[in-house]
Amino acid sequence: MEGVNSRKKKHTLYIPGLCAAGIILNVAGSKIPGLLNVPLFLDNIGTIITAVLGGYLPGIAIGYVTNLINGINDPATAYYCILTVLISVSCTWMYKKGFFDRWYRLIAVIFVLSFIGGALGSILTWLLYGYGMGEGISAPFTRQLYDSGKLPLFWAQFISDVLIDLVDKTITVAVSVIILHFVPEKLRKCFVLDGWRQTPLTDKERAKVEKEHLRGTGLRTKILLMIAVITLFIAVVTTGISFLLYHSSTLDDHKLMADTIAQLAAAEIDGDAIDYYIAEGDNADGYKETENKLEEIRSASPDIEYVYVYKIEEDGCHVVFDLDTEEVEGGNPGDIVPFDDSFASYIPSLLNGEDIDIVVSDETFGWLLTSYEPILDSSGVCRAYAAVDISMERVRLNEVSFITKVFALFSGFFILILAIGLYLAEYNLIMPINTMAAASQNFAANNENSREESVRKMEEIRINTGDEIENLYNTVTSTMRETVGYISDVQAKSETIAQMQNGLILVLADMVESRDKCTGDHVRKTAAYTRVIMAQMKKNGDYPEILTDEFISDVSNSAPLHDVGKIKVSDLILNKPGKLTDEEFEEMKKHTLYGREVIEQAIKIVPDSEYLREAQNLATYHHEKWNGKGYPKGLSGEEIPLSARIMAVADVFDALVSRRSYKEPFSYEKARDIIREDAGSHFDPVVVKAFLDADEEARRVYEAHYENTRVEPGES
Repeated sequence: MEGVNSRKKKHTLYIPGLCAAGIILNVAGSKIPGLLNVPLFLDNIGTIITAVLGGYLPGIAIGYVTNLINGINDPATAYYCILTVLISVSCTWMYKKGFFDRWYRLIAVIFVLSFIGGALGSILTWLLYGYGMGEGISAPFTRQLYDSGKLPLFWAQFISDVLIDLVDKTITVAVSVIILHFVPEKLRKCFVLDGWRQTPLTDKERAKVEKEHLRGTGLRTKILLMIAVITLFIAVVTTGISFLLYHSSTLDDHKLMADTIAQLAAAEIDGDAIDYYIAEGDNADGYKETENKLEEIRSASPDIEYVYVYKIEEDGCHVVFDLDTEEVEGGNPGDIVPFDDSFASYIPSLLNGEDIDIVVSDETFGWLLTSYEPILDSSGVCRAYAAVDISMERVRLNEVSFITKVFALFSGFFILILAIGLYLAEYNLIMPINTMAAASQNFAANNENSREESVRKMEEIRINTGDEIENLYNTVTSTMRETVGYISDVQAKSETIAQMQNGLILVLADMVESRDKCTGDHVRKTAAYTRVIMAQMKKNGDYPEILTDEFISDVSNSAPLHDVGKIKVSDLILNKPGKLTDEEFEEMKKHTLYGREVIEQAIKIVPDSEYLREAQNLATYHHEKWNGKGYPKGLSGEEIPLSARIMAVADVFDALVSRRSYKEPFSYEKARDIIREDAGSHFDPVVVKAFLDADEEARRVYEAHYENTRVEPGES
């Protein structure tokens, strides 16, 4: 495992070096095309290399910072940081997906980066500045396409940008891949930015932790959404306020400009000559000179759309001066222009020669901001108005450009903030929590080794975030270790209790058995045979839903109680040396029901004990037969509990090979033959097969218990 000190050294030496190299490559690459006079950018080589070697955060940071640095000399460059950030994110993702491993996959890389830099970059340029055939990199090619007459300006510029960027990104990716080829694999690992606050995980361990199934939304997604929502909220509010201030300031500037220009225009007009100008027009003395001065005033700003002088009458606006534009020919002196609807509320004031506020209209001549300045004659009477129309379309374009600039700068910063937030959350919150969860998920398993392994894995994590997560880790680790000790202690005591219980059962069984002088060590031998039979049945795959480890344990431990009902049978019947009479046999048969009653009393004390329920099944039904001719209930087939069907084979086999006061023991082979012959009549065939299959284990039990009663094969 990598030590904390070595990781710190890596972060303090290699990663800053990688970032510095990335910035240098980006800045140097952006200078080379200018020196060679080629229409390329080559300003993303360092970004790609940093993104591939360092991961998302270093790549994003280098891309963003490089644009800000280049923006010192060319401020417009800063607005394209979002494109560089997207290129960085795409390269990191594609590298992790193996796109840099094969040359033919690099084609996809080139096209993706060309789409970002060319297509998205072209649209961004259009939103920022609008399209024009200036002196940019793509200008010559754009001019050729546009002059062909086959494409509008937008598409001519768009195609030019995409094609040039395709060449640029092909060279950029090629240079980046060549440089990466000479970086040793061992050195590459040093450049990966990680912030482990615990024992680092291998790629396999990390993938396993990250694939854990969640019922709802993961912590990573929630943190991402939280950062995104907060950042977006701040951005929207900030941008909204900035836009309102910008709009208000721009509008105020244009109003001031309109008023100033209108005042300048009004100052050039002789108020006493208004009617003369209307009547004579160009022939009036001084008319052309005044018109030329108005032209000079209009040329003061490209935002000034129209400059004109109207005399306001009841029937409309009488033209005094109306300067021509490239798109619209001005009116002639004396022409009457009807009032726009937007001026309806101002007509009374205009007829009275009063000042009016700035008018913003979107009527016949487009979206305009208009200022009217009264023109007074020598007696101070308003004779006409000098009017100036400021085009608001440029304001609209400037506002779109402003929003685009804010969006472009913020988007790159937004992605950078997300990357930083996820990086910090990943290593300080998400990975520590997920690793703890993975280490402790098997802790509750009923296996001491699993619990010990869980504690060992938990202790090896060594989380050192220095915050509440570390406190939680220390608490959980301590609790798990103490719990393991507690569980081990409980299990040891439980095993002791179980041994005492089994011992008491054997003592009780021995007490019952001691009344029957014919049965010898019957309860222990039958218990041993049931274990042999059940082990073989499980091996054979018989009754898998029933034959669990717990079932086997319950049956083998409760087997000694199968004859507990004999405690209520008379000694005279139990120890009669000869054959029982019918009445005596009927009484003997009642030991199954007596056993049921005895164990029923125990169940009342311990009602949830499966152990006692199997003991009751054994005691009650071990004399039932597969064909339904047994007792006490005459059950048949699988109506008989499985434990009783197993005991039936063990019980009869032990009786056959044991010496009784009324018979000599059968040989092992003879007893096996009898059991085989009664399969399907007396016994469950499946149980018989398991007994016969376990011949070696059954013979071992036989030889251990029957040394004094062994007979040669063929004896009876």
